[in-house]
Amino acid sequence: MDQRDAGGRPGPDGFVELRVHGVSATGPDDLLDRPHVQQVAGDHRGGFYRPRPGNHEGGKADGVTLEAYRWNNLPAGNAVRTLSMVILLPFMLINLAIWMRPAGAGSDPVIKALCRLLALSLTGMYVLSMVGIALDVIAWKCMSSPECLAGRSWLSWLGGRPAGLRLAVLALVPAAAIGLVWGLSARPALPSHVFRAANQPLAANRLTAVGRWDNEPLVGRLRSIHVAAAFATLDLSLLGARAAQGLSIGTVALAATSGLLLIMCAVLLCTPPLTTPTEWRLDRLVSVLRTIALGLTVLVWIHVLTSSASWPERNGLPGYNLTVVGLFIGQAVLLAALGVALFWHRRREPDVAPALGFGALATSVAAISLALTFSAELVYRVSDVLNRGAPTAEALITSPPRACIWAILGFSLAVLVTLAVAGVVSVASRPGRIRAASAIVARDFPDAPTDATPRLRQVRKSIAHAGFTERLVPLAVLYACLAGIGMTMVALGLLPTPPGELIQRYVGLPVGFVDFSIGVGSYLIAALIVGLIVGGIFAHRTPGFRRYVGVLWDLGTFWPRAAHPFAPPCYAERAVPELTCRITHLVDSGNTVVLTGHSHGSVLLAATVLQLPPRVTDRVALLTHGSPLRRLYARLFPAYVSDEVIHEIANRVDWRWVNLWRDTDPLGGRVFPPQSPDEAPAASDRETVDRRLRDPSAVTAPAGDIFPPPIKGHRPCESDEAFDEAVRNLADHLR
Repeated sequence: MDQRDAGGRPGPDGFVELRVHGVSATGPDDLLDRPHVQQVAGDHRGGFYRPRPGNHEGGKADGVTLEAYRWNNLPAGNAVRTLSMVILLPFMLINLAIWMRPAGAGSDPVIKALCRLLALSLTGMYVLSMVGIALDVIAWKCMSSPECLAGRSWLSWLGGRPAGLRLAVLALVPAAAIGLVWGLSARPALPSHVFRAANQPLAANRLTAVGRWDNEPLVGRLRSIHVAAAFATLDLSLLGARAAQGLSIGTVALAATSGLLLIMCAVLLCTPPLTTPTEWRLDRLVSVLRTIALGLTVLVWIHVLTSSASWPERNGLPGYNLTVVGLFIGQAVLLAALGVALFWHRRREPDVAPALGFGALATSVAAISLALTFSAELVYRVSDVLNRGAPTAEALITSPPRACIWAILGFSLAVLVTLAVAGVVSVASRPGRIRAASAIVARDFPDAPTDATPRLRQVRKSIAHAGFTERLVPLAVLYACLAGIGMTMVALGLLPTPPGELIQRYVGLPVGFVDFSIGVGSYLIAALIVGLIVGGIFAHRTPGFRRYVGVLWDLGTFWPRAAHPFAPPCYAERAVPELTCRITHLVDSGNTVVLTGHSHGSVLLAATVLQLPPRVTDRVALLTHGSPLRRLYARLFPAYVSDEVIHEIANRVDWRWVNLWRDTDPLGGRVFPPQSPDEAPAASDRETVDRRLRDPSAVTAPAGDIFPPPIKGHRPCESDEAFDEAVRNLADHLR
């Protein structure tokens, strides 16, 4: 084997196979199928590896240099960062929505503005959830009850203190929560200035935007706007409580200033110069806005602290319930406007799926309902702990706002109905999926012996399960509609009647059953939160677990932060330019390169090929396997991954592209649609790209073994003979 030196400087006319893994990669040694490897470029988070010189493990033809790019530490990182990303999941989803808009430049300004306004509302919801815990449940309700303070030294020291002092002290909790997400978003997760592709034009509405995204100016502006809005929301909550003790000129002036600050934040998010990298005046403006918000918060804090008025005997923080309901109504209006915009700019071709392009709406609803549920559950759970397990509503010391109770009930109903419909769809579609799978099995194994019947049944089942992926998009749209309806139930929190009594009066269900359902829904939401946290930690520590959990996470963090600055950072901002730099270096050193990418690695390579200059792509070939380019990305991100983009990738490498796919793969598939009989002969070029692999290779045990070959599904193809053959064919084309 012609191994090069550790620095990656191969000699002239060399051949390099560069492998890029998917979400289930374990390490560079497994990716290269070599026990001894060394790093030749990059760092511990994203690096290039080769077998150590002098080791002759075999497995490749002479003259081939194996190299692997490991990027799975970029979206995951350490356990603390993974945990923080799980907590910020709603922010990630709303950021994902802005990239899921339909194709067509005409829809961009309106949809981007609506997505950014929805993202701002999520920040407000985050602050209000902290206000609900610290100011409403603890400061306003618990601290006015001797029963609640009894035996709690960490709270009782504030008992009997002036109302302003109590509010001011507890206001430090939401202020610290704002500082937490501010600090997490301000940390330089990736040294993006090193990997930024400079002096290259940015293609509009193309996958190229991912690797050439100059994200620092936009994220900095969004961060300043969201921080200013967050502190303004906290200020208005404090001033609402202060107003209940009597209006004053200072209270009115501070409230008007805070409201004006919020309006300015919303207007700035809708201005076109927001994404212009060289708009320095806007940078100064948002910086001044953030500074004003911080100063205003200090003034409000002092204004509340110096209040000596008596504590009013009321149920709940004045104005808090109305503020929460008003926020939800505003979100519902924004979601309705987004749905109208998406419907108006939808693609009207007859062969386009109806749900295509509405992913932005479904993801936005999912983000808001998830954030709403998390917020309501936190307030509900803290209130339940402070109640010391009171058995009846009359014995409650504290109670969560009715809006939170309605939010839990609405989310639970939406999830239960969606799961019920998913079960019905699964059962109803099963015969059709089984028939299609049976036809595939009969074609692949026409002469299977009788004793292989159980194995054939397993293969049919795997193919049928993989075919259920196409039903997930309509189910996601259904959940979005149900969750949107459930959000409107929050407005019922303005009514003085508790949810149980209201439902009994108009629906007929007993109050006890409704309260029991709300309690069960609360525990289910708590289990969901714990499951996400545990899943995030295990996804970081256990590669096998990451194979299932990491799909959603790598899909979400692949896209840059363009809507919410508190979303997890984008790993493609580094990975794509780093791959571009490395491939260019290999070609300039006299090599031809075959790029092989599995799963999300194929998406990284697709974005990379679009950025390579022609002198490099002339000596590059592409091999993808388990690729979700068409099956997931083209459905969810039609503005960035389309037939035109996929054809452009093929043209860049002069159709030196092979895509291996299996019927048992639930994520990957073809990158081109099957050729129809009425298409022109030129379309047959696509058939040279997509190559189907029979999976499994046999249904009976080979000689010397008692087990048949495994069903591989979405697993990588490096161990398949078809993979080696495809690499050899691509190498021959390059030579």
